[in-house]
Amino acid sequence: MATIQTDAAVKPTIIPPRLVRINESKDDDLECSLHYLPKPLLREFGHVFNDEHLKFGDGSLNSSGGDLSLLAVPTNQRAREDLVAVGDHIEAEKDRLLNVFLDFGKYICENLRSKGYWSDYIDPCSGLPMICLNCNKVYSEVDGMECLLNYKAHNAGFCKVL
Repeated sequence: MATIQTDAAVKPTIIPPRLVRINESKDDDLECSLHYLPKPLLREFGHVFNDEHLKFGDGSLNSSGGDLSLLAVPTNQRAREDLVAVGDHIEAEKDRLLNVFLDFGKYICENLRSKGYWSDYIDPCSGLPMICLNCNKVYSEVDGMECLLNYKAHNAGFCKVL
């Protein structure tokens, strides 16, 4: 059975936050960074994805015995509107942000999978994986941002916001 690498000597942040743009013709930047998964997120990863990452490829459980390095790419976007407000223009901005993220997630995952790496991304609306559809545990993006980037969250009613 493959083991997951959790070397404490490894620096958790591989690439610090920076702006990226998938479509150069649009002004839709995302803030991204690259991290090894720390122990708290490894537990969460196991709950959210089960063993789906071990079954990638031919569909059988990976029993190569090699170490796996699991990486996370947290993303953030700056809204052009105050999303707490209401109105059609606010809903349009929420849709724009969602579509930019979904295009990014699909692009990254398709590229990684085409090179033989397992990857998935989380639907921001439901908190569920987008590719591994048989997983039903919700991932808290806010908790991930707190753990990986030391961002502080605040409660806004029943929601946690960064």
